[in-house]
Amino acid sequence: MQKPLLELYLEINHTNYIFFIGKNNEQKNFELIYKLEIPLIGIENNRFSNLEQFFNSIKENLYLIEKNFNHTFKDIVIVLDNFNPKFINLSGYKKLNGSQILKENIIYILNTLKSCLEEIELKKSIIHIFNSKFSLDNNNTANIPIGLYGDFYSHELSFTLINTNDYKNLKNIFDRCKLKIRKILVKNFIEGVNICENNKNIDTFFYVEINKSSSKIFFFENSSFKFEQNFKFGTDIIFKDISKITLLNVETIKLILEDFDLKEGISESELIDLKPYTSYESRKIKKKLLYDIALARIIEMSEIMIFKNINLSHYNKISKNIFLLEKNDSNFKYFNKIFKNTFTKNKIFNLNFTSDLSSEKFLNSANKIVHFGWKKEAIPVLIEQKTLIRRFFDLIFN
Repeated sequence: MQKPLLELYLEINHTNYIFFIGKNNEQKNFELIYKLEIPLIGIENNRFSNLEQFFNSIKENLYLIEKNFNHTFKDIVIVLDNFNPKFINLSGYKKLNGSQILKENIIYILNTLKSCLEEIELKKSIIHIFNSKFSLDNNNTANIPIGLYGDFYSHELSFTLINTNDYKNLKNIFDRCKLKIRKILVKNFIEGVNICENNKNIDTFFYVEINKSSSKIFFFENSSFKFEQNFKFGTDIIFKDISKITLLNVETIKLILEDFDLKEGISESELIDLKPYTSYESRKIKKKLLYDIALARIIEMSEIMIFKNINLSHYNKISKNIFLLEKNDSNFKYFNKIFKNTFTKNKIFNLNFTSDLSSEKFLNSANKIVHFGWKKEAIPVLIEQKTLIRRFFDLIFN
């Protein structure tokens, strides 16, 4: 029996890079068999800072992996959670005057949009392109309406781009490692695909993740990845606020919150005796004070991220669904109830909850995208010789 083919993935995020090796098992599911996390070297502030350091680290660890598995890899899939991608949505139009929509009409629109993008973004390279919207005579359609008749057709594409220099540097580094980049995926795209697959009736939504020192939000529309934004604040800022006002250190505050839930309805008379938590404090503090401090900061965070975020003002009119990631391995657990109440206070939105993806589930989703594509992915952008338009029609019509 032929051995299952090993496949190599590399995630590059803000703190480390992670090698994953997997294979398809007998049930045709992608099985993770190896994971290696390495501190990030040679990348700072979303850009390469030292190419040789990055290359040497990749090369050394790749050598150890191949030696361990007695296997030489030919290609690699890159998963990016770094390099600050940019998002552009462009629409093209075609007057039909009652005639039928033909493939040639679609080609014309795609060529026009591609040319416009190249003129606008001279220093960017495309990572993903999504068919985000089709409209015939002002009626949205689920698929490209080739063969239908109408007067006016519009087609929206959503582009994800990174700096061309970063794109070329990645290609050059892995060329030197004798590895072909099979595909580059943005990590948030994979996470959004999981939301779509696990919630069959929801394809337009916001995803919010709040970590210790950073947070992020991204937006999917019609199963298409359209926008993301990162923030340099997280739950640590809540502890700092509480510490500043109560004069307690962060570790003492965490010990207190292990015993007391911060939730709505706390009485003004409820007091916390500090003696069990610190040897040098003999006073008491109001439990509601901790709640009020946390609530004020969390309301501010929610407004900055979504409710009053000017970058999302258009998307807020489209989507009513928010998925909030409930993290188990961070400070989020201490303020879980306040986050839930804050995000549900705004009655316009429907709050849903999701949990961290395991490495196995994450890689399984990434592997499906690599091998079979995504239903709204217009062009699976690979580093190969086919033109963008040729690849688009290979995917749609073959």
